[in-house]
Amino acid sequence: GTARVYGSADGTGAAASFNNVSGITVDAAGMIYVADKFNDTIRKITPAGVVTTMAGSPGNFGSTNGTGAAASFAAPLGVAVDGSGNVYVTEDYGYQIRKITPAGVVTRLAGNSIGSSDGTSGTFSSPAGIAVDGLGNVYVTDGGTTFIHGGTIRKITPEGFVTTLAGVPDQIGQIDGTGNAARFNRSEGIAIDPSGNLVVADTYNHSIRRVTPVGVVTTFAGGRGSP
Repeated sequence: GTARVYGSADGTGAAASFNNVSGITVDAAGMIYVADKFNDTIRKITPAGVVTTMAGSPGNFGSTNGTGAAASFAAPLGVAVDGSGNVYVTEDYGYQIRKITPAGVVTRLAGNSIGSSDGTSGTFSSPAGIAVDGLGNVYVTDGGTTFIHGGTIRKITPEGFVTTLAGVPDQIGQIDGTGNAARFNRSEGIAIDPSGNLVVADTYNHSIRRVTPVGVVTTFAGGRGSP
């Protein structure tokens, strides 16, 4: 890419262009995957800087499943990659979690409308950060509605079953605790440490929270913020 030059061109180094890069992740082979939000595409970058479009096509806004350019995304925001090279994507305006195989086949893992329900028909209100563990479980920060931020940490099994690991939808706070006793304020970024704990960027609390695999939330760094 080139600073202050936006577009959707594939190519090497400065010959490539992006439009509002959001999430980014890297696999064990050093391949980089990028959520190119305003192009509604997922881009792939080799260690040598060669950029290709893995899935979606520029200007094709939607949530259609398919392979490569036949698929569409609704403002992809976060990306994560598992050990098999599958890429997982949160959609800012699609309220879905999508899965892309190494061959570029895009399917819906979870979500179908705005909400915060658990189960096989789980819904999301503002999915943002995403991470995947060694067992294929996907974790998503679900930041609440536009006007009431709050925030929850959601877990999705490889089969697409959704549960809420910590937090309560649309309830703001910075409270440590277990499960629905904890509170966040627009949680966004998320990562997994070697012990399987989640590390969460609690954006409007200006703090970093730690969430154990059973949902125990503590504040790891930073302090209380305000909405």
